[in-house]
Amino acid sequence: MGTTLSTPETTASAEHTASAEHTASAEHTENGSATAVARPRRKGRTRGGDADTADDMAVASFVMGLVGLLVFNIFLGPCALVLGGLALSKGTTRKGRARLGTALGAADLIVLAVITSATGTVSWNLAG
Repeated sequence: MGTTLSTPETTASAEHTASAEHTASAEHTENGSATAVARPRRKGRTRGGDADTADDMAVASFVMGLVGLLVFNIFLGPCALVLGGLALSKGTTRKGRARLGTALGAADLIVLAVITSATGTVSWNLAG
């Protein structure tokens, strides 16, 4: 059997190809030589921070506003309004979805007001 010599470059290359979840990068030591270090690769979105949070708020606002038209509009309407406003103030990239969520949240409260004035109660019934 033959023996193979292992150098830091070939070891780093083997580690990089063996594991798809790590990225090999070089770090310089005090004497100037480079050593290979495997770092975990980030999955999914790469922006991070407030922008992702704002986008998530915009989507949550839209979903809550839409669902609130059918059920729990006394709770989901105000939540959609608040989340849509926060998403817009944090600079979401999904401005249309945040505005739509805010509009749907307002529509939830309008539907609640109409049903409350028509029936005299906060609950509503489709059976008539």
